Amino acid sequence: MTIQSRITCFGEILIRLAGRDGELLLQSPELRTYVGGAEANVAVALARFGVPAAMASIVPPNALGAAAVGELRRHGVDTGPIVSLPGRIGLYFTTGAAVMRPVEVLYDRAGSAFALAEPDAIEWPRVLPGSAWLHVSGIASALGERPAAANQRAADAAAALGVDVSFDGNYREQLWAASGGDAPRILRAMLATARIAFVDDRDVSLILNTRFAAEDPVERRRAAAAAAFAAFPMLERICSTVRTPRSATDHDLAGVMFTRRGELVSRTHSLAGIVDRIGAGDAFTAGILYGLASGHDEQPMLEFATAAAALKHSLRGDALTTGPDDVARLLSPAQLDVRR
Repeated sequence: MTIQSRITCFGEILIRLAGRDGELLLQSPELRTYVGGAEANVAVALARFGVPAAMASIVPPNALGAAAVGELRRHGVDTGPIVSLPGRIGLYFTTGAAVMRPVEVLYDRAGSAFALAEPDAIEWPRVLPGSAWLHVSGIASALGERPAAANQRAADAAAALGVDVSFDGNYREQLWAASGGDAPRILRAMLATARIAFVDDRDVSLILNTRFAAEDPVERRRAAAAAAFAAFPMLERICSTVRTPRSATDHDLAGVMFTRRGELVSRTHSLAGIVDRIGAGDAFTAGILYGLASGHDEQPMLEFATAAAALKHSLRGDALTTGPDDVARLLSPAQLDVRR
């Protein structure tokens, strides 16, 4: 099946430096490197699924910027909208999970080319025509006044050009604390432009200053979705994963989708021996957008997206780099048989 719907993503492309399995950061003098960033992860997964995907961003004119762009291009992402401007590339470091010790993230993104760029660095009237969706997230807004303005400008430009907006809340407490930005106000303005939102009860609670106290996580998300639909008339869908950890490397994962007509819940995937959970939410987002671009019904769309998120836990790196057939196999009863 050939998919015609183009999806453009906007955000900062990062390089991740990860410590060795089971060790604290720099416990051994070795770091693995990966290209990532939430929005870039979505673009890569979409391209691997066969969706025409483009990435708009700002990178520095040096070897690191070129390598990051080259990695996206290698997976089939259109990197034409990426602009090269002075600064540095954003970094982040991860300490892997072990037993009861969760993944830890350390950001080093201040002064990046993306953070320093003027809000009009991307020419949206040139970039967006031909796109069915613009995907953005709250991470860019957390980086400072200029990136927040650029993120809002992107969403507003999409709305003005008739391009639907996909918004992932992606609340990052460390980044918001460092920038001093007014997260509820800024994220509320972003969410007001969205047709589909990847948010959970914590995001909605922050944005609307409303507490959702139910013990059951699906019930909390249900109440949050009702509040979000009431506050944001453009919203049509709200999606999120539901994660139940038993240890740092042994989780259950399901997905939920709320619409103004009702709700859907996916099957639960048991994930033992997690290899790398970074980017699983982005794989879920890409799975939903792939389903929309492909014209899938809602329940198969949700099942595929949740399976994509589950599969990402088996792969090192930030993005899901397998095709749709690999995801579909995860939904088959014989998915663990040897492939010959």
